[in-house]
Amino acid sequence: MKSLTLEKANLIIHTAINKARKLIMEPITVVVLDESGHLKAMQREDGSTMIRQQIATAKAWGAVSMGISSRSLAAVATERPDFMNALMSMSEGKIMPVPGGVLIRDTKNNLIGAVGISGDISDHDERCAIAGIEAVGFIAGV
Repeated sequence: MKSLTLEKANLIIHTAINKARKLIMEPITVVVLDESGHLKAMQREDGSTMIRQQIATAKAWGAVSMGISSRSLAAVATERPDFMNALMSMSEGKIMPVPGGVLIRDTKNNLIGAVGISGDISDHDERCAIAGIEAVGFIAGV
């Protein structure tokens, strides 16, 4: 299993931010968590609003803790709102069920972490997360 090193986490962030600039997005905050949901790396662009770190973390934390992307969690919230409400309560609000939280898998499909991005439209945030993950040779789980 390939591991999520600090060097790779920083490259994910760098690539995601570069993608956001190419897409002329609003300033973003990028969070990379390890497979246990612990912070590996985080950067907030100049001008990114103050709650973006918490949103990005909640997107990534929800993804890694449930083993599905935050986009998939959004579908769960629509299809099974009672389950999502219970999950939100049990996690003390640490889950954000909207796109932008993407699983990081190694080439053997092992879950090794998640990226969460907040700052622009959720679909755009997700595109940047995918670009960052793929730049280091990992598989983006959306």
